[in-house]
Amino acid sequence: MSRPLEGKRILVTRPKGQASQLGDKLVELGAIPVQLPAIEIVPPEDYAPLDATIRNLPKFDWVVFTSVNGVSAVAARMDQIKIARSALSGRKIAVIGPSTASAVTQAFRAPDLVPHEFVSEALTSTLGEVKGLKFALLRADIARKDLPIELKAAGAEVHEITVYRIISDDNSRLADTEPMPDYITLTSSSSALATMAKLREAGHEGWLRKVPIACIGPITAKTVRDMGYKVAVGADEYTIPGLVEAIVKHSKGIHA
Repeated sequence: MSRPLEGKRILVTRPKGQASQLGDKLVELGAIPVQLPAIEIVPPEDYAPLDATIRNLPKFDWVVFTSVNGVSAVAARMDQIKIARSALSGRKIAVIGPSTASAVTQAFRAPDLVPHEFVSEALTSTLGEVKGLKFALLRADIARKDLPIELKAAGAEVHEITVYRIISDDNSRLADTEPMPDYITLTSSSSALATMAKLREAGHEGWLRKVPIACIGPITAKTVRDMGYKVAVGADEYTIPGLVEAIVKHSKGIHA
């Protein structure tokens, strides 16, 4: 089996419980994952808005999921308050990205709409006419505002519901003696911000200028650049496999 990343130390910053998806792929290719969970996924402070949405699903024309975490949170809450998951099946479902689509299919049913580009902005252009339609956006507390702004500008009625929160993982730290990795991987803007803070706290801020930073997509990459750092690796497909493929290409000297 080809092991193009043999011996490469790669910083993995995904939350605990999700890091293995990336870490396992890296191990298969010979890499050494260095775990630094930057963020935690936690429940909303108040379940009332989510519960009300779940109980009133027939009032919405579209239900939108933008992450696997959102799907898991909604499915779990529906089970907790004993609302049949089939209640969601009667609504049109839109998702961002193939991983979210797969999660929706497993938890509920296949989505009605998956934009070809895996960013929120692509959803609005793919939906077509939305004037007068009612949308439920089931997302993180710090989700970007581009999607609801665009939908409202197009005449839609938009309800943003926090289904989970993203906080810094304060229990995750690097040792002062940790060797400098060969790559730093970032899979969301929130993890990028938290990772930068952790590296500074550990006295490893210099890594940010010396180590190639690999980003899963353009939104994460923009966050990194806005902080003043260079993005060396960007995935063509904004998924974990796409990120790994981009790192392999970069390690071989194939730069986009």
